[in-house]
Amino acid sequence: MAASDAPSNSVDSNEREQQYNEFVALLTRHDLSIRRFIRSLLPNRDAVDDVVQETALECWKKFDDFSTQNTGQENEFARWACVIARYKTLSWIRDQSRDRLIFRDSVVEALAASALPDLERHEDERRAMERCLAKLGESQRRLVLSVHSPGQSVASIAKQTGQKARRLYYQLNVLRASLQQCVEKTLQQELHHER
Repeated sequence: MAASDAPSNSVDSNEREQQYNEFVALLTRHDLSIRRFIRSLLPNRDAVDDVVQETALECWKKFDDFSTQNTGQENEFARWACVIARYKTLSWIRDQSRDRLIFRDSVVEALAASALPDLERHEDERRAMERCLAKLGESQRRLVLSVHSPGQSVASIAKQTGQKARRLYYQLNVLRASLQQCVEKTLQQELHHER
């Protein structure tokens, strides 16, 4: 009987690993939105880090529920995770209630309600930015993204490519302005299609 269990355990293990990889990809993609949401509820950066970690753990525990209810709707992940984050925030506040600087539950609920529309707006902006970045050429996209990477700067890129830093700064400013226009246009088009 043990031999017949091995293939199903292997399949279960493979499915679980695939599900974990899907979860990590979604969490990574929406981490900034979730963190912003939690940051809007808590005044303390250390508290935000704690609640982000607790939220991630709880999301993984409940990921089966999300997967079955939201097949093919990865954009719902951030909203779902923020609901969990709200409860984790309230729990953290209750645990820290002896601190006078902690918000009451009603304040957190009001902050959470006002933060959800921002979450949707940030998510729309992120998707629009991805589309606009995809329209850039490889070297342009690399320049825009590299200056936002840890340890990178225009000066280091200039040194690596042999170009003048001043020229790269100019290119970067032109690309940023172009991206901003593209994002605004994309958002307007999406708004128009929703009506």
